[in-house]
Amino acid sequence: MELLNQLIQGVLLGGYYAILASGLSFLFGVMRIVNLAHGSLAVLGGYLVFTVCRHFGVNVLVGALMVMPVMALLGWALNRLLLQRSLRGGMLVPILATFGLSIVVDNVLFQIFGADTRSLAPNIGSLSYDSWQIGSNLYVSKLDVLTFGTAVALLGALQLVLSRTGIGRAIRATAEDPDAVNLIGIDSRTVYSATTAISMLLITVAALFLGMRSTFAPYAGQTQLLFAFETVVIGGTGSLWGTLIGGVVLGLSQSIGAQINPIGFLIAGHVVFLAVLVLRVYSKVWRVRRPRLRAAASRTQEAGA
Repeated sequence: MELLNQLIQGVLLGGYYAILASGLSFLFGVMRIVNLAHGSLAVLGGYLVFTVCRHFGVNVLVGALMVMPVMALLGWALNRLLLQRSLRGGMLVPILATFGLSIVVDNVLFQIFGADTRSLAPNIGSLSYDSWQIGSNLYVSKLDVLTFGTAVALLGALQLVLSRTGIGRAIRATAEDPDAVNLIGIDSRTVYSATTAISMLLITVAALFLGMRSTFAPYAGQTQLLFAFETVVIGGTGSLWGTLIGGVVLGLSQSIGAQINPIGFLIAGHVVFLAVLVLRVYSKVWRVRRPRLRAAASRTQEAGA
């Protein structure tokens, strides 16, 4: 029963990781940018929601809805002022630029809010600790179920936007060939700006659940970035539903690791991430080498004949 409980907790934890990684995966899938400021921006969103809730006395959902337009505009501006300009210098420059952005965001948050941790858990009352009891020894957190359900709904809504709307089709076309879409009258720069704005909306949702599930501090962004990055790599870069699978795999590995050893929570997740990364690199190398090996074998047979 204890193992079953850990497995359920791991699957539900994967829902949070999927929400956290969705913005990172979406931005990479369209613009091929690894946003190293992703975790810091999630923490920034958490502080904005916390500030709005405290200042206006609204609940966390209303606070998040009030913050979303601000984060979307910030994403639009970041694309125009930073990402688009850095892309002109090659693929490495945006990575360095977003790394520098993360340092700036972390230090600005520290200057404004100090080193004290914050949390949105007091704003949601008993939801932060309530659970459903199934049987005699199995407990399922209500907040974890809500988180997983939100992850499925969020990814499903994003999939519908990409497949059924004009902006979604423009985003998919730009991801395939940005130069070609410019020739048919679609401004790739505008599409990239919209992509960054959507990514920031996803980050805001992640910030909401980060604040409800735990505490956060100005320098907590790097840990969140690591979880998001591992989820994306495990599930497959640029794949929306792969993000959910990656989150579940990461959550399960961490829960099983914690069951084996109390300090194995993070280590088990890192081990699974490295194993998947090695397998992906090996399979990619093998796909490149296999046609060459076949061609060499064919030439050998022809020479022998």
